[in-house]
Formats: sequence, C-alpha cells, structure tokens
Amino acid sequence: MYSRRQFFGALGRPAAATMAVATLDPISFPRLFETLSSFSGTPREIARDESFWREIQQAFTVDRSLVNLNNGGVSPAPASVQAAMKRYLDYSNEAPVYTMWRILEPQLEGVRQRIARNFGCDAEEIAFTRNASEGLQICQLGIDLKRGDEVLTTTHDYGRMITTFKQRERREGIVMHQFPIPIPSEDPEEIVRLFERNITPRTKMILMCHIVNITGQILNVKGVVRMARKYDIPVIVDGAHSFAHWEFTHEDLDCDYYATSLHKWLFAPHGTGMLYVRKNKIKDLWPMMAAAESQDDNIRKFEEIGTHPAANHNAIADALTFHEGIGAKNKEERLRYLMEYWAKPLLEHDLVVLHTSLKPEFSCGIGVVQVKGIDSGKIGCYLWDQHRIIVTPIKHADFEGLRITPNVYTTLEELDRFIDAMEHVIQSGLPEKYF
Repeated sequence: MYSRRQFFGALGRPAAATMAVATLDPISFPRLFETLSSFSGTPREIARDESFWREIQQAFTVDRSLVNLNNGGVSPAPASVQAAMKRYLDYSNEAPVYTMWRILEPQLEGVRQRIARNFGCDAEEIAFTRNASEGLQICQLGIDLKRGDEVLTTTHDYGRMITTFKQRERREGIVMHQFPIPIPSEDPEEIVRLFERNITPRTKMILMCHIVNITGQILNVKGVVRMARKYDIPVIVDGAHSFAHWEFTHEDLDCDYYATSLHKWLFAPHGTGMLYVRKNKIKDLWPMMAAAESQDDNIRKFEEIGTHPAANHNAIADALTFHEGIGAKNKEERLRYLMEYWAKPLLEHDLVVLHTSLKPEFSCGIGVVQVKGIDSGKIGCYLWDQHRIIVTPIKHADFEGLRITPNVYTTLEELDRFIDAMEHVIQSGLPEKYF
C-alpha cells in the first residue's frame, strides 16, 4: 500500500512534465500533501470532508462546463494515468518491435501481480482484457455446451451478455432461461432462492451480476456460487461495475470466473479490463482467439489477441496507485455519500421513486431514479439540452428511470445543479417541445 505522500508525489512528477495535463497547477500538489497528511478520521468522516475531496477533484482534467453523471459507462482517468499512458505510448513509438514488445510488454507482469494482490488471488489467475464484455464472453463462449443445455441468468443482466447467449442459441441450439429479480431487493437469501428455484436438470451455466448496471443492486454472489456448486454448475460473475467501486476481495465472492472493466471505477485507461479464472478451471476454458496447446494451463492464453498497445495495460498500475492512495474504503464511503446526497432530497417528493436500495449492503455509487408520469428518456434529453447534465435513461420491461453515477471528482455543487433541475421537472413538468 502506498502512503499518501508517496502516492501524490508520484502524481506530481508527470503532471508537471506533460502537456496533456498542463492545465493542472503543480503548486496544488504540495498543498495536497499537507491537507491529506493532516487529516484524521473514519472513512465515513473523510467521505464528508469537502477539503479532502476538493484536492482529489483537482487531479482530474474533466470539463466543468457540464455535469457528467454517467461515470458508470466509462470514467475519465486522472491526470497521472493520462500522463503514464502518453509516456508509454511515446516510448512504444520509438521502435515498437523493441520498445513495445521487448521492454514494455514484460512489464505487464508487474501490473498483473499488483492487480492480483488487490483482488486477493494468485497472479496466475489474472488475465488482462479490453473490457468486461470480452472477459465475460471468453467464459460464456469458452465453456463447452451441447444442444439442449440450458444457461440461467436474470432479466436484468447486461444486454451484450444476453446477446452472447442468444447467439449460442441460434448457432448451437442451447437454451437461455431468464427470470426477474425484485427492484430493489433487500434480502440476499431471496436472490439465492430465486436462482435455485430456476435451476433445471439441464442447467449447465449461470451468469449473474455482482452489481446490476441498470439498478445499482448488489447481489449475493457468494451465496449463489456456493448453492450452484451443489449442482456442479459454474457461475460466471459480471463484475463490470464492482471492481474498485467498493471494498471487497475474491474471498468475498468465492467464484471461479469473474470479469470486470478497469476503465470504470478504477479510472484505468479506456479499453482495459480484467478476467479472473480460478487456476484449476483455466485448462478447460477455451480462449476466444486461438492459443497454442502449450498454453492450455496458462492464464495468458486469454490475452492472445494479436498486436495491441502496451501503453493501456501498463498504465493500469498508475490507476491502481491512484485508487490505493485515496483508500478503497474512503472511496466507497464517498460514493455512497454522493448517492444519498442527491437521492434523499428527491425522495421528499411524492412523484419520485428510487429503484435502488439506500442500504449499504445492497448499493454503492449507482442509483436509478424515476419521476412517475414523465418519460425518463425525455427527462434525460431535457437535462442535457437545458442544463448540460449527462445522465443515463433506462427503459426496461420491468421499470424505467435515470441512472445516476457520480464519481470522486464530482462536486456537491454539480449535484445541487442536478437536484435543482430535477425538482423543476417534478414541480413544473417538461417544456412542451419534449412532448
């Protein structure tokens, strides 16, 4: 673990030297050391200390003329990560067959060890991918199935993962079975019961979210995994939104397969992801791109995609340094606080429904809010057109709403702007042009 002094010292060096972050004032970094080294308190107290988070906010190069509340899609990276990626990319282009392949590529092993340490697993169980979708599809397509075999998932899982199973249905004759889950669910054992109730003798695979992207619902992964083991059914865990979002390790999941995007809550370069496969499961999982038989037991077989940049993957280490410098628990508490900050004032209005639990064991930084009687997609358009606020309208067969995902760089003033705009819609409706 880096001390805060080491962490922000590392931030200061590239920021002062790189044109990409020239808008950052290097003078702010010594002040940052002083502020953070003098602060004491619990993570809950730190989460509410605006002087602490004001310094974190300045580590980003975001456009403050708009309010980005869709960090769940892809988050901006802090200046230090941008600088590292640029540094690696510049070096790669000096002589890529040497600098990229022979110098930078081997350094990925150090990144692998650091990510594995953070996740609480063996480095030989971690592969780097381009996003959660790629990691999940490796598992969804790489486990052998035969015609008539069933795969089980919910109606709330990510669309691309559902499409993956639908293609296997068309191509191989497997059967996908989906079932709904409560919105929100505040009984972790109910989720286990629902999965078990929907298992049949033909069920050969389960896909489940760690946190549901369209509701912010945290699910009981460990309970489902252990239940499914009784039936010898593998569980693929969609962790696209969970890694570096709140504090947990692999031990808290106990799963055999887990995939995540690192460009969401870890703030790594865009197009980076991670796949975990338990060591004794690697051999029987086919990679999406062909690998030599000699790599059957090697986690790196899932990285065989041909020529790709080393800069993106190597800069993951800088994102991890930033994350650990903030402190995982401090970050978790801040994200929960930000959701409460915008959600609670809106819930005072009778027309507002929150489709996300505010209990900490069932949610973190993702919340979905609905104004009854007003189309959520039209509210989303209004917020952008009139207020330059970015949100994510969700239209699902079971519900609709706006997905709101602030991040550590989000200011309370920006959330106040969102609250004010929403309250105007609640009290006055939308302008006529939106109908």
